[in-house]
Amino acid sequence: MLDVREKPRMVERAFLVGVHLRKESADEADDLLRELHELVATLGIQVVWSTRVEIRKWHPRLLMGTGRAEELLEAVRATDADCIVFDNELTPAQQRHWEDFADVCVIDRQEVILDIFATRAQTREAQLQVELARTEYNLPRLKRAWTHLGRQGGGGRESAAHRGEGEQQIEVDRRMVRRKISTLKKELAAIRKHRATQRKDRVRVPIPHAAVVGYTNAGKSSLVTALSGSEIYVADKLFATLDTTTRRIRLPNGRPLLVTDTVGFVRRLPHDLVESFKATLEEAVLADFVVHILDVTAPQVDAFHRTTMDVLKELGADDKMMLTVFNKTDLLRSDQPTVPSLRQRYPDAVFVSAKTGDGLDALEERMADALADQVEDVELLVPYDRTDVVAMLHDLGEVRSTDYVDDGIRIAVTLSHRVADQCKEWRPASG
Repeated sequence: MLDVREKPRMVERAFLVGVHLRKESADEADDLLRELHELVATLGIQVVWSTRVEIRKWHPRLLMGTGRAEELLEAVRATDADCIVFDNELTPAQQRHWEDFADVCVIDRQEVILDIFATRAQTREAQLQVELARTEYNLPRLKRAWTHLGRQGGGGRESAAHRGEGEQQIEVDRRMVRRKISTLKKELAAIRKHRATQRKDRVRVPIPHAAVVGYTNAGKSSLVTALSGSEIYVADKLFATLDTTTRRIRLPNGRPLLVTDTVGFVRRLPHDLVESFKATLEEAVLADFVVHILDVTAPQVDAFHRTTMDVLKELGADDKMMLTVFNKTDLLRSDQPTVPSLRQRYPDAVFVSAKTGDGLDALEERMADALADQVEDVELLVPYDRTDVVAMLHDLGEVRSTDYVDDGIRIAVTLSHRVADQCKEWRPASG
């Protein structure tokens, strides 16, 4: 019972509300409300109506004044909605006040995203990350989640005489939840330690690494699948996958590259989720460069770009070398002036279609260029009995020429600085 704050069993009809200050952009508020519509629909809940409420100042109890709240409640009742979903972040007290006021389930954008993540998590790490975020979100909301929280403990009459009145049940439950949070953090720490070991193994075999990031449903998984030729779960829905997937590709110059697909971003991503998913998202921090995928058909593409960059900045990865890639060009109509406009705003961007393969060659060339300053040309003389070294050079570098001479195999190869350093014992004295 401590896992989540229980909502009514059959939430079927949602009324969406976006509240914003008069001085804020109405267009952006509308965009966010449309995005909330898609998020709620992802949960299989019918959206019966959505409305934007403009206010002069925030009210601590209901976000808006009582008069505006009563007008909103009339509209909710007229649609027979059984749940109000606010695009705004509600405090626990505001949720309680609204549920008392409206007598229906009231949730906010954060809870919608948490519920979506809970349905998408597949691996143990993702499940733990979601559970931690949900538990931390629900901790201050226990008072409204339980009906028995006013009861007091203390045992029978005899023990009560010695122990006094006892403690509130809510304190017992909060302590249980805090213990659960501590346990979840310990389990995640153990998984992160294992991931760190895996990364060390990856560094021992120093293949360059790129992290693919971007707004949810921009086509990150589709792109990694198209580049690698290996299957990754792909679906046209928000947060189709929450787990990182790494694939190895071969660039046009023969160099190998590890490409990691990461969890998608969304505007107003709950901070607890950003914290919980840092172990997953830190792939972007550790990568040699970042590939930022954007949906070329999205009207809010600039806002999506800012959202991803804001999250990367919070992770400390915003200063990474970055390739901007606009995906889904196959969905553009011939009469849309989208691409020229985007080329003006993002002059270094690459335009591709992961579905048709259009532009992927250009993207691979740009990836190779991104690694150019991280490699060097070397000549090595490898003994004939070290065929394992020759195989490694073909695997990890771009072999330009091979000559068989009396004292070994002379190989001209382009390698990363790390691999070249490991191979210095085979450099000829004259080299």
